[in-house]
Amino acid sequence: MASEIKTAVETLKKGGIILYPTETIWGLGCDATNINGITRLLELKKRPAEKGMIVLVNSPFMLEQYVVKVPDVAWQLIEVSDEPLTIVYPAARNLPAELLPKDGSIAIRITRHPLCKGLIDMLKRPLVSTSANFAGQPFPETFGAIDAGLKKAVDFVFDPLQNKPGAARPSSVIKVGMNGEIKILRK
Repeated sequence: MASEIKTAVETLKKGGIILYPTETIWGLGCDATNINGITRLLELKKRPAEKGMIVLVNSPFMLEQYVVKVPDVAWQLIEVSDEPLTIVYPAARNLPAELLPKDGSIAIRITRHPLCKGLIDMLKRPLVSTSANFAGQPFPETFGAIDAGLKKAVDFVFDPLQNKPGAARPSSVIKVGMNGEIKILRK
């Protein structure tokens, strides 16, 4: 797995797109700070830029580098969550505008998946994580369900026989406000 991670990180550093397993489902990803990678990924998925995408970080420290302020309620949710949880924060920082929806918010998950953590540790930057499908299509529950054209269009694909995702369903998504408001966007 170490050689795959190294090759994937080299691809990410060049603005490339990878197809990789996460703790939830197979994802498409790029360096979350690379405008060219983000633009290519949006075009590949045929996804409107104003929708934004999920970003993975490897630690609470990294989270704080990309969010203006982490509300107390978000820390509480992170602490008690035993399943993958993506939180939408009101205001991002240190990330390209091309990654963010019009309101400037950002959806971030602190990953616990060993492969994802390894990618982020070596890249030393957050990783975009969007489902491995075209916009508007259902997410693939297995590697075999991913569109063949999508597999061919990415720059690197992790070995599906050695690397399996976790739950085979997307993470829960909760939006938090600066004053402790909570809204469940996806269960």
